[in-house]
Amino acid sequence: MPFARLARATSATCHIGLGLAAVGRPGYINLGRERDLPQDRSVDALRTRTHELLDAAYAQGVRYFDVARSYGRSEEFLADWLNGHPGMDDIVVGSKWGYTYTADWTTDAERHEVKDHGLATYERQRAETDGLLGDRLDLYQIHSVTPDSPALADKELHARLAEAAARGLTIGFSTSGPAQADAIRAALTVTVDGEPLFRTVQSTYNALETSAGAALAEAHDAGLTVIVKEGMANGRLAEPNAPDVLKQVAAETSLGCDAVALALILSRPWAGVVLSGAATTGQLASNLHAAAVDLDQDQSDRLATLAEEPGAYWERRGGLPWH
Repeated sequence: MPFARLARATSATCHIGLGLAAVGRPGYINLGRERDLPQDRSVDALRTRTHELLDAAYAQGVRYFDVARSYGRSEEFLADWLNGHPGMDDIVVGSKWGYTYTADWTTDAERHEVKDHGLATYERQRAETDGLLGDRLDLYQIHSVTPDSPALADKELHARLAEAAARGLTIGFSTSGPAQADAIRAALTVTVDGEPLFRTVQSTYNALETSAGAALAEAHDAGLTVIVKEGMANGRLAEPNAPDVLKQVAAETSLGCDAVALALILSRPWAGVVLSGAATTGQLASNLHAAAVDLDQDQSDRLATLAEEPGAYWERRGGLPWH
């Protein structure tokens, strides 16, 4: 398992990863992008921004980097950076397949990505990822599995994924939507030749959306590495949008709302890697302060009151506009 490299890491921030969804393409749903990104969102401008973030993250102890075929040019940007740092052998790289980026480097496309978990899409996107990341890829995840995803029942796809695993690639899946817990539990039952197929799970979990918590604990107990995405709820838990309770706890810690929000996730015993989705080096530095936050029981209890009903949370997320 490549995540054994993280287990050997000694930095306080080694359990925080950097996801490139927000900087691999000009448009995304995170709040505050008009402040976070330059007016020039050309390929070269966002390549430069991505490399600045990767440099800062590595210098501050981050060792897991997360991309996807649908995150615009995120794989390309990461590959360029890795090629410029060939001696970095303590990095874990994860990508995802199952969505195709269709926005053509615009922010106003009718559809920004198209989902397809079929075998043909896997084979096409696996070749595309291999062409960019090659043997630097450690983890390949099915992107946004839901309980009705055909990927959970496609035996031919499972066999192909198991073949990739036999050649040394770790196979995982990510989840989205109000039924994440059901999707996780269904994926835990998938086996090939009697062996579990998936070795990692990446799910949305944050102070507002906690419904997958019990299932993620079960996945951890089953031996999977748990990666948490959207810990900032697409900007809803960051200043100036953070709820008052979070602002109060942050003031008590003398750190930012973002650091407290991520620290809450890091406190979960099943959380292996918690992703930062920072779009600026300042945001990244603030996010990494999460490793220094020690929430007491009263603070944790107050933050627990923020949890929303999953359907309401995902409905609001689905209504966020692409900026």
